[in-house]
Amino acid sequence: MADHVRSNLAAHLPRLRRFAWGLAGSRDEGDDLVQAACEKALARADQFTPGSRLDSWLFRIVQTTWIDRRRQAARRTEADPDLLAQLPDERPHAGEARLALGTVERAIATLPEEQRAVLLLVSIDGVAYREAADILEIPIGTVMSRLARARLALGRALEGEEKGREHDARRLKILG
Repeated sequence: MADHVRSNLAAHLPRLRRFAWGLAGSRDEGDDLVQAACEKALARADQFTPGSRLDSWLFRIVQTTWIDRRRQAARRTEADPDLLAQLPDERPHAGEARLALGTVERAIATLPEEQRAVLLLVSIDGVAYREAADILEIPIGTVMSRLARARLALGRALEGEEKGREHDARRLKILG
């Protein structure tokens, strides 16, 4: 199984990096997190269960590495609200769509860490609830409730952003 892990690890790096960047709140910390997780995965490749999903196993290693680092640091790491808006995206976006995406990404970055992790896995990477529960080592009901709270918070944040833009537009119209 060690050969399977070694030969397929690189294919999962983009998703692992996106997840780690979202957890860590910065590219540098996220990249360090992925590197540490990859080192652990390679060192423990014989622990990979044949027939199981490699990506789930790798996500779990990233998550536990992040938790370990958080415990060691004994401090709260705040996500940089502009980080997710700066993440590379291979798809071309129209200017307005890119601005909207940046707004959503900044709102995601302000979520509590637990909600952000579930949202990143389920809504961004398309991981099933059961798999997210396994990766995060929490009950599936907790995944569902954290996801619901994250979506509600995002909706509120985006609604507030829209009201703010309408207010600015009315103000500009009055001034102009």
